Amino acid sequence: MEDIFKFYDDLGPTKILHIYEPSLNLKAVLVVDNVAAGPAIGGLRMAPDVSTEECCRLARAMTLKNAAAGLPHGGGKAVLYGDPKMPRDQKECLIRAVANALRDLKEYIVGPDMGTDEECMAWVQDEIGRSVGLPREIGGIPLDEIGATGWGLFHATEVALEACDFGLDGARVVVQGFGAVGKHAARFLTEHGAILVGAADSQGTIYNAQGLNIDHLAELKANGKSITAYKDGQHGTKDAILDMECDIWIPAARPDVIHEDNAERLKARLVVEGANIPITHGAERILHQRGILCIPDFIANAGGVICAAMEYEGATESAALEAIEEKLRHNTRNVLDGVKRKGILPREAAVELAVQRVKKAGSFRRWNVF
Repeated sequence: MEDIFKFYDDLGPTKILHIYEPSLNLKAVLVVDNVAAGPAIGGLRMAPDVSTEECCRLARAMTLKNAAAGLPHGGGKAVLYGDPKMPRDQKECLIRAVANALRDLKEYIVGPDMGTDEECMAWVQDEIGRSVGLPREIGGIPLDEIGATGWGLFHATEVALEACDFGLDGARVVVQGFGAVGKHAARFLTEHGAILVGAADSQGTIYNAQGLNIDHLAELKANGKSITAYKDGQHGTKDAILDMECDIWIPAARPDVIHEDNAERLKARLVVEGANIPITHGAERILHQRGILCIPDFIANAGGVICAAMEYEGATESAALEAIEEKLRHNTRNVLDGVKRKGILPREAAVELAVQRVKKAGSFRRWNVF
């Protein structure tokens, strides 16, 4: 009992559900963190090394993200143990099974996350009729296809640069993770003058001080290859991404890639967190002490869930993109204003903003968590 409840505080989580079906070797975890503002929206993540603790942390990040974005939704997250690159029929079977396990849990709306995509959400929708990030063909706004999260990262970066001593034109960008988030963030930034000099995926890194061709990198990934197949540049292990000199560093992959033991290695001036919980709080403090501005994940990467929430309400793609731009720019400025006025870390300012909104929503409820 004590071990289970170590994850709990005054915001939640309201539910932790472990799912197991031995005939399929299905193991999954759902965490519904807080639904004071409305039903939780959060992604279904698939990876072989997920955990209940990671799921709890990600669900809390979604509570804060949705509150900061002013959405009528709480936060949740589901994790499915497995290799997302498994054969399609096996993956479909597992995702349909986990969807059925969640059929009666009306307070959770499933979205795509690392290891899942629009097609996976179509399977969930077919099973239980409660998902977002759907393919266009069935009325969705495919947030990965249009780069909703990357679009938000671009706008958060533009506003963050107002507090830096350099601009976007000619700024050197490094992206850790070249999936849907990292790829689109790089594309939007370079379209406005930045230069992508470094990138990493699970197989390694590529670096070229003169700039990398984003279309070529994206083509390699689309064909199932690693970015290490890119010829024109210097190759390294995936850990080498920490040592690349740049102006803007964007983590867009797994949690905790920057921690207290490697934060000193980072050679950047601005970090904009594209992944969920990519940097430990202690590492963020180290970066702050080094003069590196760090825009927290649930502020910077909220574009995807804003798009998902608007899809759920029947909005158009153009309306979703406009809302992402407006909310991300407004919230980034709010955080930077809190940093300036109170002399606190960006994450502290962001958490203060989000928690106030969650608690206000909870004050209207009979019970403040569920």
